[in-house]
Amino acid sequence: MTITEVLQFVDRIVEKQTGEHLDDLHKTVIQGLWQGKTYNQIADESGYDKNYVGDVSRKLFKILSEQLNEDINKYNFCWTLERVINSQFVGLVNTKINWCPFHPQPDANPPINQEEKTTKKTRYQDLTLAPKITHFYDRTPQLQTLSHWITTQNPRLISILGLSGIGKTTLVKQFIDSNLQQFDLIIWKSIKLSPSLDNIITDIFTLINYEPIQTENKLTQLLNLLRQQRCLIILDDVQELFTSGQFAGQYKTETKNYKTFLSKITELEHQSTVILISQEQCQEMTCLDEELYPVKCLELPGLDDTEILKALGLKDEESWSKLIELYEGNPAYLKDIANLIKIIFFGKADEFVREETLHLTEDMKFRFNELFERLTPVEQQILLELSKFNQPTSREELRQSLSLSSTDLINGLLSLNQRYLLKKIEGEEILFNLSPIFREYVINYGYLASIML
Repeated sequence: MTITEVLQFVDRIVEKQTGEHLDDLHKTVIQGLWQGKTYNQIADESGYDKNYVGDVSRKLFKILSEQLNEDINKYNFCWTLERVINSQFVGLVNTKINWCPFHPQPDANPPINQEEKTTKKTRYQDLTLAPKITHFYDRTPQLQTLSHWITTQNPRLISILGLSGIGKTTLVKQFIDSNLQQFDLIIWKSIKLSPSLDNIITDIFTLINYEPIQTENKLTQLLNLLRQQRCLIILDDVQELFTSGQFAGQYKTETKNYKTFLSKITELEHQSTVILISQEQCQEMTCLDEELYPVKCLELPGLDDTEILKALGLKDEESWSKLIELYEGNPAYLKDIANLIKIIFFGKADEFVREETLHLTEDMKFRFNELFERLTPVEQQILLELSKFNQPTSREELRQSLSLSSTDLINGLLSLNQRYLLKKIEGEEILFNLSPIFREYVINYGYLASIML
């Protein structure tokens, strides 16, 4: 289906409710959404403010949702129109709608037996441990990347990585909410709550009411299921598989069967995907080349979007960018500090910024304490030394100021990088630095945390 036909369809829906046709901005927004563009990109091309483009889009979504009896938003816009037009509204346009950008082209003439198989197939879902999304801030590029990988490249193993609170879990749940129909089975497990792989496999087969599982070859049965059906398995809090006090990605004795499982996932042919959500990279990801193996890694940066602060009800919009810079665009940090500003500064962000104090809330300190307690003594020494420098520091400078062997220093830097606690600056030589907020923690609490371990 061409974009002209899409515009004609939406125009009819809008006219039915409002009595008015689409204007030029409406058309630009619809075309941009159909092409997978962000509000920022649409705003740049149209010359309008990004927030205004967002307001216009949300009004369109509201009209379409009411008229089509669907919950439509910018993340499921293409999918929903494609499904609705092909099922309920065939005849309003000349041709069937094509699948929208970042999604695979369906087979135009599937064999009859395949059609019957598709219509009869039962789908199973266990999302009881997945979070409910109340707000989803602009992660459009990452969401499109994840969608593109899964729908067109079928990677068997995907890691979603980044610091605590950065939005890893929310991103994956947002993808699932918009793509439930792609999978025969979706199961979400938290390693923090359910660390046993045997129990997870048992839960999967209990969910689908499969033949009784044989206790001696559970992993083989699971791998067979991944070949027979298209499954999506999400493992959250994967860092809990790894041992505290050792370099990143070292499995606990009782969780080493996950290493076998993840290795088999990448080696064997099947049609399913396992998503790992973690604050640490596992060795299965760091040692495999994405060009040669069906694995993908998505590292989440902080948000650079003031919408999150607007939604939290702060005043003084001119100070929001500074807040985002200070707190690295981490949604969890920004929510904490916004609540503090609302209580102590009556929501006036400008007054807080003028204090020129990088305040750590109790929740931030708790998160950093958890991270710091997982580190080796070598990593703690490196962080404490880095916190003394007011500028990015080279490996040679660190070596001269620390009583560490070259091997320990290199391994420590590598492990800290895999935990997303270092900032690397590449130039003639690689320099290392800490983010302002984590530096503040290390300076004020890091030493106390290290002597209490």
